[in-house]
Amino acid sequence: MRRSPYWQMALATVLFACMGVCVKLASEHFGTAAVVGMRGFVGAVMMAAIAWGTGTSLRTSVPRLHLQRGLSGVLALSLWFYCIGHLPLATAVTLNYMSSVWMAVFLIGQIAWARHQGRDGRRVDPRLVAAIAVGFAGVALVLHPTLARDQLGAGVVGLVSGMLAAMAYVQVTALGRAGEPEVRVVFHFSLMGTVLGAGLGVVEAWAQGTPHADALADIPAMAWAELIGVGAFATIAQLLMTRAYARGSMLVNASLQYLGIVHASLFGMWLFHEHLGPGSVLGMLLIVGAGMVATRFKPA
Repeated sequence: MRRSPYWQMALATVLFACMGVCVKLASEHFGTAAVVGMRGFVGAVMMAAIAWGTGTSLRTSVPRLHLQRGLSGVLALSLWFYCIGHLPLATAVTLNYMSSVWMAVFLIGQIAWARHQGRDGRRVDPRLVAAIAVGFAGVALVLHPTLARDQLGAGVVGLVSGMLAAMAYVQVTALGRAGEPEVRVVFHFSLMGTVLGAGLGVVEAWAQGTPHADALADIPAMAWAELIGVGAFATIAQLLMTRAYARGSMLVNASLQYLGIVHASLFGMWLFHEHLGPGSVLGMLLIVGAGMVATRFKPA
């Protein structure tokens, strides 16, 4: 039976939350580079298998677009994974969901610049500007508790990851307009993550001066399973989300996507005994509301 796109989106949010759990657990034994590299490797293998099964070519005529999307996306992912390892899970996930608000900021900036040059007569909806202000007010509330726990740096990293994720989403749109199928887009992104993650991992190992073989021998088997889980959960969730957006309403899917914050909060309380104060909860609600408004009223 063909599943509803909204059921697929809801399931994707659960799987992305499961990915966050695996990232947090794996980060106790692996550096951020290793987590990013394995997420990319598992994704590349899965997407190559799907491409082979469906007869989809992985060759591209727009390598520069893939390179730009890969660099911004992998950097955003690296910063987000670092954030997950150093902040409460729900906080890290919420900061990354600021990408919708950042996209609105970018679009307003583009319109303002085009109007300044006399190339665009569009006006920005005041509700969009209000949504951006509310979103950043939410960030202030979410980050406020981190001041007392010396986690402000990780919070800023999470905020920047959302900004870079917004840039990556803009580039994904460009790839779609260029006619690139989703399998090819995800494969090249995963391949970039594998290469950059492996390269950064070698640099980390060299800087720390730890013998590579000895370090691997000390890592428990469960940690390896958690590392592989990062890639598996993320890839399946990404496919479900892509299909949901292709078949369903963008506004409904964007709204359902914020279920990920709820799942992350529940997992954080259940598995990591994390507690969210009233200010953090209010900040999350403001960010969710701002993101939904930004999606609804952003310029075409």
